[in-house]
Amino acid sequence: MTVSDELRSQYLIAPSLAHKGLARQVVGHDESGAEIELNVVEERPLTIYLNRREIVTAMTIGDHPEYLAIGFLRNQGMLTADDRLTGVDYDDELGVVVVRTEVETDHEAKLARKTRTSGCAVGTVFGDMMAGLDGLRLPEAELRTSWLYRLSHVINRTPSLYLEAGAIHGTVLCERDRPLIYMEDVGRHNAVDKVAGWMFQEGVQGGDKILYTTGRLTSEMVIKTALMGIPVLVSRSGFTAWGVEIAQEVGLTLIGRMKGKRFICLAGEDRLIRDQDPSNMHRSDFGNAGG
Repeated sequence: MTVSDELRSQYLIAPSLAHKGLARQVVGHDESGAEIELNVVEERPLTIYLNRREIVTAMTIGDHPEYLAIGFLRNQGMLTADDRLTGVDYDDELGVVVVRTEVETDHEAKLARKTRTSGCAVGTVFGDMMAGLDGLRLPEAELRTSWLYRLSHVINRTPSLYLEAGAIHGTVLCERDRPLIYMEDVGRHNAVDKVAGWMFQEGVQGGDKILYTTGRLTSEMVIKTALMGIPVLVSRSGFTAWGVEIAQEVGLTLIGRMKGKRFICLAGEDRLIRDQDPSNMHRSDFGNAGG
């Protein structure tokens, strides 16, 4: 077994570089004028329907469309934990996913309150997302620095579309020091929604989970993580002030700028158990830095 195979075997779902249509080669020229071939990420529109109503068209790489659709609807408050799905139909040729529920609901009021946020791709948030935080307090959970370093080491070395072609975001659902599923997309919100869709479909609870992302820790990223019931959000990237404020209000542990031995915790410090001294770790223990 190769190192790549060993890393991928640790996941329930890992990035699939063999998936057709995720990237293609484009011929260009470098700074000296020499011809080069470069792998670039494909993106395509995906229109999401909830029963008979068209909800949104998202730009996506095209893998796991069903999870993306379910997770988007779940994170926008259009699907609740009590909703029963009767079908999820995907048409690749039309670029359409139809999510069907046992009981149809009218979301016209939610669509009317749609606002644009700082996120790329599907960067829309509905008023119900903020309303869903009312009275929310995330469960108590333990977080060890040894888990963080182990996760960083594994995730940063896992073969991915990011390492192959770049221009993409990744989100990994983890339990203690084990990565469970690794989703990628052109928008960090899409990648999170795919995770949420998998959790909804599989009936997986978030109370003992960690969400690891390559994206910025913005308000919407924090809100989505909180609504998924996940008490810890970790990123290689930085923070926004509103994201930090919301994390503090709901009791979410927020860790950013995690590269090598370093990280910064701006919310939920009380969960953190520093059980591994980074000064005693070798450089190879941290994996490669990603973006």
